[in-house]
Amino acid sequence: MALRRVLLFLKPFDVYPPRPLAATSATPPPPPPRVSNPKVLSYLDDRCRVHKETINLCESVLRRKSIECISVQRNDFSNPIHDVDLVISVGGDGTLLRASHFLNSSIPVLGVNSDPTCPDEVDELTDEFDARRSTGHLCAATAANFEQILDATIDGTRQPSELSRISVKLNGLELPTYALNDILVSHPCPASVSRFSFRKRSSTGQTSHLINCRSSGLRVATSTGSTAAMLSAGGFVMPISSHELQFMIREPISPRDADKPLLHGLVKQGQHILVVWYNEDGAVYFDGSHVMHSIQHGDILEISTDAPILRVILPEILLKQGY
Repeated sequence: MALRRVLLFLKPFDVYPPRPLAATSATPPPPPPRVSNPKVLSYLDDRCRVHKETINLCESVLRRKSIECISVQRNDFSNPIHDVDLVISVGGDGTLLRASHFLNSSIPVLGVNSDPTCPDEVDELTDEFDARRSTGHLCAATAANFEQILDATIDGTRQPSELSRISVKLNGLELPTYALNDILVSHPCPASVSRFSFRKRSSTGQTSHLINCRSSGLRVATSTGSTAAMLSAGGFVMPISSHELQFMIREPISPRDADKPLLHGLVKQGQHILVVWYNEDGAVYFDGSHVMHSIQHGDILEISTDAPILRVILPEILLKQGY
């Protein structure tokens, strides 16, 4: 792969709590920090430091290789990504997911976990607080091996994998965001009941019977997202190469016996899910809470894998496991 121009897509620093400024004679004393445990503060400071050092390392490696580099923070970006040969997301899985929303199938993405979990640190602090850091499940690189993975990408030793994404049509019009992990269709308030009906339909027009639901919503995941919220809710892990979708009704309320086996299953290639929404308000969440599209009573959703694939340079362990 010839690399002339690269976009560094960065996790922002404002995810780390700021320290209050010291008081002066001209200013009142600052409010007490919400976090006062010195070990927690030291942990957060170290996370910020490690993240900054990883960004600096990536920029330094790219400069040394005479590769033009554009750095943007993910919160400051809102347009489709064009005119680069590679996107390098520096953060964790959340940063790679955000980058995926601006990419079509032509530009690959390489994830760098800028702040990987330190097992010894977790063991030492487990009785005081959760000291886990970024998971980086989809990130092929860390600061320790970034240059090695970049070189393997350039010389073709590491090839991008083609991952399925989810397309959602609202009343026949395709929404502009594709989900790499999953979507959630639900009431905007998590404590409220979601009312909807759904059925599967094939490209030949065959349909399953209609299921009427009162629940906490409908989650639909790709094979990539099958290891995330879907797995936590009792779903199963799918092969990374699968182009099927897995769906699950969340917390169904008094389902009919005949419907119970149909509340969790697969959407095969050539099939899609049709959803009719019956609450006054609703929402479709893409890959978490950052991207949301509102829906209203009577709206019809069509959910499928009819979306551009995403080219991702995956960690070697995922390729070997073929999860």
